[in-house]
Amino acid sequence: MWSYRRCNGGNRFTSFLGFFILLHLSLVSAQTTWKTLSGKAPTVVAKGGFSGLFPDSSQFAYLFALSVSAKSTILQCDVRLTKDLLGICLPSLKMDNCTDIAQIYPKGTSSYDVNGVSVSGYFPIDFNSTDLSQVSLVQSIYTRSDKFDSSLLPILAVQDIATKFKSPPLWLNIEHDAFYTQHKLSMKTYIQGIVKTVKVNYISSPEISFLTSISTVASNQTKLIFKFLDLDLLEPSTNQTYSSLLSNLTFIKTIASGILVPKTYIWPVSADNYLLPYNSVVLDAHKVGLEVYAGNFANDNYFSYNYSSDPLAEYLSYIDNGKFSVDGFVTEFPNTPSAAIGCFTNLNLTNKSHGKPLIISHNGASGDYPDCTDLAYQYAVDGGADIIDCPVQVTKDGILVCMGSINLIDDTTVAKSTFVARMSNVPDLQSGQGIYTFNLTWSEINKLKPQISAPLSMYKVVRNPRYTNAGTFMKLDDFLTFAKTKDLAGVLITVENAQFITQKLNFDIVSSVLKTLNTTGYGTPTSPPVTIQSTSSSVLISFKEKSPNKLSLLYTLNEEVSDADAASLSDMKRFADAVAVEKQSVFPLNHHFTTTQTKLVKNLQAQGFSVYVYVLMNEFLSQAWDYFDDPTVEINSFVQGAGVDGVITDFPLTARRYKVNTCQNLGNNTPSYMMPAQPGGLLKLISTPAQPPALAPLPVLTDSDVAESPLLTTTNQNAPPPSLASPRLSSGASVSVLIVALYVLFALV
Repeated sequence: MWSYRRCNGGNRFTSFLGFFILLHLSLVSAQTTWKTLSGKAPTVVAKGGFSGLFPDSSQFAYLFALSVSAKSTILQCDVRLTKDLLGICLPSLKMDNCTDIAQIYPKGTSSYDVNGVSVSGYFPIDFNSTDLSQVSLVQSIYTRSDKFDSSLLPILAVQDIATKFKSPPLWLNIEHDAFYTQHKLSMKTYIQGIVKTVKVNYISSPEISFLTSISTVASNQTKLIFKFLDLDLLEPSTNQTYSSLLSNLTFIKTIASGILVPKTYIWPVSADNYLLPYNSVVLDAHKVGLEVYAGNFANDNYFSYNYSSDPLAEYLSYIDNGKFSVDGFVTEFPNTPSAAIGCFTNLNLTNKSHGKPLIISHNGASGDYPDCTDLAYQYAVDGGADIIDCPVQVTKDGILVCMGSINLIDDTTVAKSTFVARMSNVPDLQSGQGIYTFNLTWSEINKLKPQISAPLSMYKVVRNPRYTNAGTFMKLDDFLTFAKTKDLAGVLITVENAQFITQKLNFDIVSSVLKTLNTTGYGTPTSPPVTIQSTSSSVLISFKEKSPNKLSLLYTLNEEVSDADAASLSDMKRFADAVAVEKQSVFPLNHHFTTTQTKLVKNLQAQGFSVYVYVLMNEFLSQAWDYFDDPTVEINSFVQGAGVDGVITDFPLTARRYKVNTCQNLGNNTPSYMMPAQPGGLLKLISTPAQPPALAPLPVLTDSDVAESPLLTTTNQNAPPPSLASPRLSSGASVSVLIVALYVLFALV
């Protein structure tokens, strides 16, 4: 039998997951009937276990899949044969990227013909089971964490999955039968033997001849699944393309009970990665009695922009579209489809309950449309935001506008316009040059185009490129008028750089905001609630003193802290009703792993503050490993785990979907896939040699961090608008700016 090398990591892992397994309950989905072939809920198939996080087909991956996914989750093993005819689970025919074999056998490479192509590397057929007992699995996807590789996870045989994990439902994927035959190894013989000792629920293969050969060998309880590869590839035994075979599903039904297809067979995408109309694959297959399993799902894929970087939305499009439902998913992140099936179908997204958690937009729905444009605000409302926000800036002619940054370069196309000549250095605002809202009049700003934000541009991640420059800018009064007619819990106005605007531009921004609130009908006790947000305590104090009506005041902590001392809490109570905190002030990170949960939220709430966490984004690169590249897991961890009162997010629709899911308030019956992440849980699974160095603890907020000098008044109440007070170009900047300006002018000729 298969021998193991250094399995202490598995014991540590099992202990960590013990309470999860005890809580592992299956729920009946809110959807009582499904458009699957059987009418039952779709199945989740964990490809190599939870291979999106741990090395594919490892003990960690299989255990974790069983602990955080639906109870009915099926474990998939990609079977490869060794020299002594042992079936092992590996994600690839070669072991080069998924194991450390090159370190163990540096001279063990070979070159073989695989489907007519010469391939070089480490092949299992060159090693027997004893040889491979010295080899460990590693993470084969380089964008995923390699911290678990040091646990020296052994290669597993098919029998090991059955015995170590108490006979879970098992799916064997068999490929390259002709390759094994060429080397005098028989996959058919292997299957004949394994089904006598292991219950195999599914066997899939992209080779028709192989499925035909085992039809009399496999158990009656084993479903045979024909796996489709890329449409243009040739199926080796018939020499037909998979595209051709897809048009003859009646024939496929004679050899299989289902098909496994890449997800793009069902929902194709355009060249620029937007969804095209769905194909009839599922409907056609169901007509002839074939189940349909969709594959190639991973939360860290760059999937269609229509899904707003939300993997949950992608899964739902395959099961909750009103037209069809696939019969199962083959996925590297089995928790997300488990939640989609169990908690997120048939939701009433029009339910605009404004209870906790409060959903606050960040520059509107800025994950989908350019910041603070009419499109961003409308989509935030449509997506279920409770409060929409306007970060107020002032123009050269004294107009208050909603703009995500005082620097127009961040949110507009100004750098490509003739206004580039107005670039200036303003050290009070930022290092380096900028073109600021107070450098241009409102009419001049309207000659520019918005530019969608790209907070992860360093990774070449962009947002909704078809709408990069879509939408129109909004003045504060237009924003307030727009919001009055919507079903909202209120509006939020952010005021920053007030000392600079007051002193250097001679503009009283606090009084101007209050005047605009009054003229747009927000100055009465019965008007929609207004919240003022700022990182400046003096700004909030000024609003509190000057406003004739009650305003909610939100203090933003723009530094990472672990707690707040008594003096700072007492001081904040003078001017704030709520506090916004950064994500890492709640769950500090070390190498993108959460380390612990701070006391900050609890202690702020104990003093009567509502606490909101910012800024949540859907892109997986913005999230800790503990959230499984799933923004819904992140939201759940902050809401259920940390107990925050609301979230400030670029993607309000994702938060609204979470807010109305059907698995809330279940107490001890909450399914494991809807449990919040355990802070520091994954970090503890990393073996000691690979543990990242401990970080210094975050500082504690003190009164000196909070206290500020009072907001000064303008030097001349009758002063002209900020146009005449705009900072001049520094001499060092003038030459370079003029060169750029001349370039732009000539480019426009």
